[in-house]
Parts: sequence; C-alpha cells; structure tokens
Amino acid sequence: MAIISPSILASDFARLGEELDMINRSAADWLHVDVMDGVFVPNISFGFPLMEAMKKHCTKPLDVHLMIVDPDRYLADFQKAGADWLTVHYEACPHLHRTLQAIRELGMKAGVALNPHTPVSVLEDVINDLDLVLIMSVNPGFGGQKFIPRAMDKVYALKQLIERTGSKALIEVDGGVNATNARGLLDMGADALVAGSFVFRSENPAGTIAALRGL
Repeated sequence: MAIISPSILASDFARLGEELDMINRSAADWLHVDVMDGVFVPNISFGFPLMEAMKKHCTKPLDVHLMIVDPDRYLADFQKAGADWLTVHYEACPHLHRTLQAIRELGMKAGVALNPHTPVSVLEDVINDLDLVLIMSVNPGFGGQKFIPRAMDKVYALKQLIERTGSKALIEVDGGVNATNARGLLDMGADALVAGSFVFRSENPAGTIAALRGL
C-alpha cells in the first residue's frame, strides 16, 4: 500500500483550513509542504508562520521539502515549525553528510531530493544515513508540470542501491503523479507518492487520495 503525501501547494489557499480538514479526514499518510526561496527555484512559497499554523491544524506528519539555498541555516527553525520529515536537495548541500546528521540530531527524519538531471549514484556514500530519498519527476519550483518518464528508471536504480546496501530509506516521488503513472512507480520500487494538482483539482480529493493509497 502506497504512502500518500498530498502537496498543500496545490490547494486553495483561500480555503486552507477546509483543505486541511479534508486532509485530516482523508486516508493521506503525510502532508507535503514545499518550501521555496525564489533563489534555488524560481518561485516563493511558505514561511515559518504559515507552517506553524498548518502544524497546529493538521493531524498528519509534515513532510517538508526544502527547495532553498543554504538549508543548514534553517534546520532548527523548521524543526520548531513542526517538520517531521525534512528533505534537502543534494544540489544545495555541499556538506550533505553533515546536514543529514544535523537533521537527525534535531529529531526529524532526514531526506534528500534529486533533481531530474542528478543520478542516484551520487547517494552511494550517504544512502545509509537517509530515511527518505525524493525523486523529482518534474523540474522543481512549480506545480502542475508534466511527469518526466525517465523518473521510472531512476526509481528502479535507487531501489537497487537501497537493497544492495541494506539501507532503510523510503523512496518518494514528486511531480506529475497521477492515476496513469502511479502504479508503475510503485512497481519500480516507490514507497511514497506526492500528489498535488491531481488531488486538489479533482472532483473528490479525499476519494482520489484513497484511490492512490489503495494501489
């Protein structure tokens, strides 16, 4: 059964309380929170006050994805704001091992995201220090993009690396996930699926979450 992490970035911010109530009642496992700084990616999203408000309202663990430069400066702040899972980008962390250690020392689960052009082989030396690897199946920064098919192969390659090394890391996929590709991603080895527009723009978001989770 898939772990489903709906991306709140795709929700209706004018009805955020209602959207979180729907997530609370739904079969969703986590709530995916995309944090963007306008530098690492060409978009800006949530700050700490909004994250803290979501944490107070949401009963699901916060699955926080940092698309920011120099994330080390803010790790403790994200912990205080309520992050349960904290994922940084490989491309933004020159001292990745140190960053992962710091995340875990703060009591959070540590994740690393890979952009579409970054091979899974770069994780060889840290795979056993990870709780989660996030495969980006679109270029990060905006919701509603088209799924990049090559992500299927990356998920399979990552699953092979995890099994070969005895790592306990979960594989999460983010970007363009829908009913057409979700089953294939799970067959390739994915454990968790991030779904934004596919969930929040559907006629029955809770039903869409349940359908994905039941795959």
